[in-house]
Amino acid sequence: MYVAVKGGERAIENAHRLLAHERRGDRDVPEVTLAQISEQLALGVDRVMTEGSLYDRELAALAIKQARGDMIEAIFLARAFRATLPRFGATEPVNTGEMQVRRRISSTFKDVPGGQILGPTFDYTHRLLDPQLAEGFVPDQPATAEASQAATPRVTDILGRDGLIESSPQADGDAPVGDLTREPLSFPADRDLRLQNLARGDEGFLLALGYSTQRGYGRNHPFAGEIRFGEVEVEFFAEDAGFAVPLGAIELTECQMVNQFKGSTTEAPCFTRGYGLAFGQSERKTMSMALVDRALRAGELGEEAVAPAQDEEFVMSHSDNVQSTGFVEHLKLPHYVDFQSELGLLRKLRQEFAEANEAVAMQEAAE
Repeated sequence: MYVAVKGGERAIENAHRLLAHERRGDRDVPEVTLAQISEQLALGVDRVMTEGSLYDRELAALAIKQARGDMIEAIFLARAFRATLPRFGATEPVNTGEMQVRRRISSTFKDVPGGQILGPTFDYTHRLLDPQLAEGFVPDQPATAEASQAATPRVTDILGRDGLIESSPQADGDAPVGDLTREPLSFPADRDLRLQNLARGDEGFLLALGYSTQRGYGRNHPFAGEIRFGEVEVEFFAEDAGFAVPLGAIELTECQMVNQFKGSTTEAPCFTRGYGLAFGQSERKTMSMALVDRALRAGELGEEAVAPAQDEEFVMSHSDNVQSTGFVEHLKLPHYVDFQSELGLLRKLRQEFAEANEAVAMQEAAE
């Protein structure tokens, strides 16, 4: 037993060295830097920060490099590091209405107050490989202009003034807010926990669920009321000073979905809401999140929950890619004893089956 343990330990140590060797790749190729990852693979960094629950571009870039580009492994690394950090308190709620907008679009109104701002997007690009990028292509500088000081009210606020959309829930400032990073998930879950779960959830899983709601699995007919991306100031209330102190600005993407109307015998029909928020430029993630958020509100809105995206326990229990990965990849670990037990049972059952058939055959032959 001791020899087997020591042999396994040496193999694992060598596997670590081999991983580091493969991570580095060809020594004749310059090593990629964290700055290069952060600047040129920015959307990947944004995803790791969002699903890793840690806003730090350099650490997210380090996680991507260490994980050899495996995004789920990088998210796992970010979460593990986050778990070691002390918590000093909670910031004030960010006000996305005061966002310094870099991109802002709406599919509901063409002439939305504040204007449509296309910003950096793949939406209008041809899906063709660009050989120039393989040759160190340096793009032209984009046209610039003075930042507009015009107000950019949310589309949902415009609809709200006319009573055409349900009121946005007003949070109770004294009510405790759940924290999935410190407390185990339990059901039923309030919307604060659901949104936390969706924000940390796997983008691909949420995308599939959001797509399912549009295909009829949840009776969801959405419009992208507004998608905005930009910088938002973060403040922390300092008790010694007696007021909120600015800590800096972070990049966020916010999506507000305007969904099919709902009414009752006592309330006039109006549009309903779905909401998504994520670090960095994460449009696909926030749109998927908003679609699933709306689907999970089925019970609250008096709808029958019949689709997977409307099942709170199904969605929240399976959306976390770190937890899902751990459960799937644990199958790679030794299961020798379990397998030998089942193998012995299977052989016994097959022997009994064969003996029973032989007995039947002998009886038929005797008759």
